[in-house]
Amino acid sequence: MAEQLSELADDRALLGRTSTAERVSDILRGRIAEGFFPPGTRLSEDAIGGALGVSRNTLREAFRLLTHERLLVHELNRGVFVRVLTVEDVEDIYRTRTLVECAVVRGLGEPPYALDGLAAAVAEGELATARNDWKALGTSNIHFHRELVALAGSERTDELMRSVFAELRLAFHVVDDPRRLHEPYLARNRQILRALQDGDHVRAERLLETYLTDSLDRVVEVYLRRVGEDGAGS
Repeated sequence: MAEQLSELADDRALLGRTSTAERVSDILRGRIAEGFFPPGTRLSEDAIGGALGVSRNTLREAFRLLTHERLLVHELNRGVFVRVLTVEDVEDIYRTRTLVECAVVRGLGEPPYALDGLAAAVAEGELATARNDWKALGTSNIHFHRELVALAGSERTDELMRSVFAELRLAFHVVDDPRRLHEPYLARNRQILRALQDGDHVRAERLLETYLTDSLDRVVEVYLRRVGEDGAGS
């Protein structure tokens, strides 16, 4: 936790002069999405408030916002914790991803497409693989799909999926073999990118739909083994 708080303190500059609960929640959401706060972690008001230099009331409002987004849970007389997802949560995350991501690709229109962000995410994944950094590879995969959604050019869609991708990171924490989960999808990211570079969004959507189905099956398999059908939290 000390390491996470040290890095969180670096985010204080992001608050600038407009320190608001929404901005604090953006920072914490991003940290959850990057894997800094695993499921079940208790979030200390004093420690996090001190790291960010914000008031307790501001932090509590940020916690409330993230609880509404299903990233945190408040337990009476115990405090605020990062949620542990259930199998049903995971299935719903992937249902949402399939609906949104496939619709984005389907609606791209005529090429060429703005693919620099996707290409950068693939390069990020290749670098993580070369370093055998499987957590970073998982992060690059999330970045790839975030950039894919961004192709829609919709701030509302981006905002919706920010929370979904942060929840997805919580699901990834349960996976006991991150290399097995993430490594095969780097090649699939390249295939989707190549299809879009070729202007073939129909093929890209087909690849993406199969990708998401296979990923869901793998993550649910792990959840059923490590968490149980009823999940470990709500």
